[in-house]
Amino acid sequence: MSKPGLTLTRRHFLTAGAALGGSYLLPGMLNRAWAAGSDAPEKSVVRVGFIPLTDCAPVVMAAIKGFDKKYGISLQPSKEASWAAVRDKLTSGELDAAHALYGMIYGLQLGVAGPQHDMANLMTLNQNGQAITLSAQLKAAGVTDAAALKKAVSGQEPGSFTFAHTFPTSTHAMWLYYWLAEAGIHPFNDVRTVVVPPPQMVMNMKIGNMSGYCVGEPWNQRAIAENIGFTAATSQQIWPDHPEKILATRSQWVQENPNTARALTAAVLEAARWIDASDANRRETAQVIAGRAYLNTRPETIEGRMLGQYDNGIGRQWQDAHPMRFFDEGRVSYPWLSDGMWFLTQQRRWGLLKADPDYLAVAKQVNRTDIWQQAATAVGGISNPASPLRSSTLMDGKVWDGTKPAEYAASFAMKR
Repeated sequence: MSKPGLTLTRRHFLTAGAALGGSYLLPGMLNRAWAAGSDAPEKSVVRVGFIPLTDCAPVVMAAIKGFDKKYGISLQPSKEASWAAVRDKLTSGELDAAHALYGMIYGLQLGVAGPQHDMANLMTLNQNGQAITLSAQLKAAGVTDAAALKKAVSGQEPGSFTFAHTFPTSTHAMWLYYWLAEAGIHPFNDVRTVVVPPPQMVMNMKIGNMSGYCVGEPWNQRAIAENIGFTAATSQQIWPDHPEKILATRSQWVQENPNTARALTAAVLEAARWIDASDANRRETAQVIAGRAYLNTRPETIEGRMLGQYDNGIGRQWQDAHPMRFFDEGRVSYPWLSDGMWFLTQQRRWGLLKADPDYLAVAKQVNRTDIWQQAATAVGGISNPASPLRSSTLMDGKVWDGTKPAEYAASFAMKR
């Protein structure tokens, strides 16, 4: 079934593997050759950081289900406290790779998310599955959607309302800014925004530190379960099938460990395919990642939204047409150049970048489609898309297809 906002059809994706020649004729054989021969991984143990979020699932399950061993490595997930900690440990080399924010990695590449480092995106870990939560106090005041929030904000002094996201160049900052701007609320002039680590969102809202926040699951569902907030919008309502977390590392690490990079990507890619294979696998995944070593929450807090079953906490229930996806025959995991470029357009829109970069050149440097292709060959049965660009339509009707990025970035009426 084709998906709204995507011009790349399922048939095009599945039949576009000619670029990789006959390598798909022997699925499963190449990974054994790589693990045993001269192309064996340079590192036997790979330390991969993650934040306690549902979308860390492919990294965790790659280790739990033994997909790492299949490719000659031992993947060791490392639970981290904040995205800033992930950034620092990743750039210092304390972590080999990480479940990471797309915008953070691009921000590091351009020196706006910390000291400049050449970075690498090995694959996308998931699409969709984030949300914007508003407080129970706003609900009590009759503010249950963006239009009502606009009226409430307009009636107060600028900065009276505080909203949290997870990192200055994060996906969550961009989803929050996009949603606020579409409602006519300037995210820098009309409200105050702060950075809060994902696991601390619920407690900070409970004690009244913010009116709303944007974060990944399960921290939106937790707000509903604890009666402190409700879901005002999902991120897939902002951009259906948007890119979310990525498997990131430093460019230098890939240069020094190309076989390990391929093996790691293959293991996580196979885990993503396993998760998406059935609802039973998703439920098993929810049980595993709910554990104390990972998210430390109740499985039911994770499971519903992982299955696309939504309840916004104010009377609406639905089966989402764009649920959290991890594989989708490879379309999720492919590191689309246009996905990376979109985050640059938003960083330019909001003044994080002072001038237009060479959008396509930066995306080609960061998004390692070559490593993904090698890993896809090792896993088997996954084709390379015909183009590294894809087309999507966002909530405001704007079409993003990776062409004319500077024009796209300048096209927004509300900017900084």
